[in-house]
Amino acid sequence: MENNASYSSFSSFGSYLRALAQTPARFARRAASVSTSYEEMSRVKARSGSELQKTLRWYDLVGFGIGGMVGAGVFVTTGRASRLYAGPSIVVSYAIAGLCALLSAFCYTEFAVDMPVAGGAFSYLRVTFGEFAAFLTGANLIMDYVMSNAAVARGFTAYLGTAIGMSTSKWRLVVHALPNGFNEIDMVAVLVVLAITLIICYSTRESSVVNMILTALHILFIAFVIFVGFWKGDWKNFTEPANPKHPSGFFPFGASGVFNGAAMVYLSYIGYDAVSTLAEEVHNPVKDIPIGVSGSVILVTILYCLMAASMSKLLPYDLISFAQ
Repeated sequence: MENNASYSSFSSFGSYLRALAQTPARFARRAASVSTSYEEMSRVKARSGSELQKTLRWYDLVGFGIGGMVGAGVFVTTGRASRLYAGPSIVVSYAIAGLCALLSAFCYTEFAVDMPVAGGAFSYLRVTFGEFAAFLTGANLIMDYVMSNAAVARGFTAYLGTAIGMSTSKWRLVVHALPNGFNEIDMVAVLVVLAITLIICYSTRESSVVNMILTALHILFIAFVIFVGFWKGDWKNFTEPANPKHPSGFFPFGASGVFNGAAMVYLSYIGYDAVSTLAEEVHNPVKDIPIGVSGSVILVTILYCLMAASMSKLLPYDLISFAQ
């Protein structure tokens, strides 16, 4: 009866209210319940509807992983982390953050190979710690992606305005009923998020192609920055700030600055975990998922470290500005 009720919870407004009234009882019954890998692979998949087509290969996963990470913070957090926390040692910060992301990616790989389902971390937590822990994790992941995507979209607007020489304040809708600081809606950022959402919802195969194209453009841009930095940059910028009164050396803010910078730039790695949610659509999960998840993190870490090094060569850390 509960399964039938769950299917009809959204069939009408009255059904939704009845299901809502049953929430406390359902929560008490299911909060501590733990699923099994067999249930996730059979019963839960059957309730989800038709089977997903297994069309993705390891290179698709690498592309999704790189596309999900590159741009998800590197163009927003690098300047701030270098200027305020790490200085030239931002290179080490990216390496530490990349190592942490890689260790986490190994965990995702282990689960995704054993349970190639579309639930991702939600399914993994439901099997190991129960439904309540899975719910909290799922809600946290949603907020994680909402915040990171908002930051990236906002950063895109700031850089676009700088590139064409316009003030981005003209593109914001002010809602006077909201508190100051929270009352400006960036319309360009909203349109960017909506456009990407429509592309993703249209089709996995087509979104993979779009992702590959955008990822290639990202990598070309990062490669250009790396090339120019190592060609035109000055090695003395790794140790000498523009203002002699500011801390100098490769570690101007010490070890704490390096780790504070790593905590900030970890935002740039958000996205690798989303690859595991594609496990149900992977042609050969045992082979393709480890290469796709771990390979994308390793490649992105190398790119980020090289980009951070080139940026540090181009400009003393105390002259770096960042998007607001």
